[in-house]
Amino acid sequence: MQKRKLGNSNLEVSALGLGCMRMSHDESPIPDKQEMISFLHSAVERGITFFDTAEVYGPFTNEELVGEALTPFRGKVVIATKFGFNLDPNTGADLGGLNSRPEHIKQVAEASLKRLKVEAIDLFYQHRVDPDVPIEDVAGAVKDLIQAGKVKHFGLSEAGAQTIRRAHAVQPVTAVQSEYSLWWREVEAEVLPTCEELGIGFVPFSPLGRGYLTGKVDENTTFASADIRSRLPRFTPEARKANRVVIDLLARIGEQKGSTPAQIALAWLLAQKPWIVPIPGSRKLERLDENIGALAVELKPDDLREIKSAISKITVQGDRYPENLKRQTGR
Repeated sequence: MQKRKLGNSNLEVSALGLGCMRMSHDESPIPDKQEMISFLHSAVERGITFFDTAEVYGPFTNEELVGEALTPFRGKVVIATKFGFNLDPNTGADLGGLNSRPEHIKQVAEASLKRLKVEAIDLFYQHRVDPDVPIEDVAGAVKDLIQAGKVKHFGLSEAGAQTIRRAHAVQPVTAVQSEYSLWWREVEAEVLPTCEELGIGFVPFSPLGRGYLTGKVDENTTFASADIRSRLPRFTPEARKANRVVIDLLARIGEQKGSTPAQIALAWLLAQKPWIVPIPGSRKLERLDENIGALAVELKPDDLREIKSAISKITVQGDRYPENLKRQTGR
């Protein structure tokens, strides 16, 4: 398995990580826990060392799953988790909105340590920027946790360039996690240049467009009500039909390379910068193996120019999020 370092931090992880959210969240029915533990073990056996979870996934049950599954590999894997939503610490009930008050961050860290069964959280992201708490206070709280030996690295998710700069000035940011793929490239304007300038790694979530870029989703696909895609403008049947042109591009390049559309989509991301580590979510071994196969796909400069030229002529239909979720991103 190829390795990559997240920015200047010397945090070395597998070149592909694994998003664990849908192993116990946003699904109906929730996958069998023992099957997911076995799957996580298989991922480690294949060389994956970077796993992504959050307290809000479940809530709480995803951290418990990841913690239990990865206990035998402690010290050999990197687990990232997140704080920032306003949850009841006992029941996990949604109390509404965001909460990155320093005292809350420290409570979440203690609870996450127990669920993950670790002595220190490898990478602790603010899940969404809280407009009611100065980012300097957030960074200061995580700095305290780092100095106390309870957290190793600080991360931000869905943050804008200025927020990243302000946070980094208080406590160096190891990684920024945001959506990035061939059909969502907004981070290229300001976020990626900021990460490059400051020596921060970048972790794309939904690198396969929530499954769309695999080519296995079309206008006839149905989603359970628990599936977030059932509520996203980009996943209306009309948008899915209009956006097939993106899949056609990936399939055409894939035919030339003997690769699948998903592998081309991941290989394109990996080719952008050496400090980018995508975290596709999967729960099936064949999908995991397909994703890992992207590491063997070589996209030459001519290929990248061809993809860039073709994608620049495509206008992807449908917003990424509905209005209420859009307001929580890019702050």
